[in-house]
Amino acid sequence: MKLFFRFFALMLVSFALTACDDWFSDSSQAPNVSFQDLQGTQHELKDYLGKVVLLKFWTTDCTTCVAQMPDNIAYQNEYGPQGFDVIAIALKHDPIDYVRNFAQNRELPFTVASDTDGEIAKAFGDVRMTPTAFLIDKKGRIVKRYLGLYDKEAFKQSVEKALRG
Repeated sequence: MKLFFRFFALMLVSFALTACDDWFSDSSQAPNVSFQDLQGTQHELKDYLGKVVLLKFWTTDCTTCVAQMPDNIAYQNEYGPQGFDVIAIALKHDPIDYVRNFAQNRELPFTVASDTDGEIAKAFGDVRMTPTAFLIDKKGRIVKRYLGLYDKEAFKQSVEKALRG
């Protein structure tokens, strides 16, 4: 029964977000959030201008997030040399030790950070559902928003188009 309610809630949120898809249109500038990665290096999203970025909100207890990590690794490895970066932001309720352990055990080849105060999620429309991801183009504009599972081929096409742009 609990699984049914989670599924129902996810579907409800998905429909609601789809209904307001122009919330983040092609001309929406991504907020310039700052964050500290697991190695202690400070970053700002504006530091990634000139690159295509997949900013992904996730948690270690999200089965879909965990299932998508091998794809994120593959995307980073395939498109990284062309100017693509994955930034994985763990939501604030995820213990930093869990996040650090997950990233180390899976040897994640991209930037991983924890949204310890919830400000990054808030800046992107108060993200609460995971996985939620934003594809950001070289000019810092949000090109696409993804919630949950998404079509891998369509995603790759969007990345390739953004890299050409």
